[in-house]
Amino acid sequence: MALDVTLETIDDIAKITLAGELDASTANLFKAKVEEAADQNPKRLVLMMQDLEFMASAGLRVLIFAKQQKLPGVDIYVVGAQKDTVLDTIKKTGFDQSVYLVDKYEA
Repeated sequence: MALDVTLETIDDIAKITLAGELDASTANLFKAKVEEAADQNPKRLVLMMQDLEFMASAGLRVLIFAKQQKLPGVDIYVVGAQKDTVLDTIKKTGFDQSVYLVDKYEA
């Protein structure tokens, strides 16, 4: 399955919605949206992951890139990550200590 990535910015909140599979072949799509969001200087990055079915280490690298290089100091919210396929990847690496993991997000 492919990856669908959309970016919406309201005020100073950038929201990226991901659906499908985030792996080595699709990570550049996600990275491009992170860079586009960073260009808008948001105070918060919200990653809507309810429909993300899988995330490989390439997707995690983009998250780390976002947190450390493109958006340092910006709060990152990971919303609705599926336990077995996405959330476990984030937690096994300890990246859950660097982001806010929430089931739902309301601005």
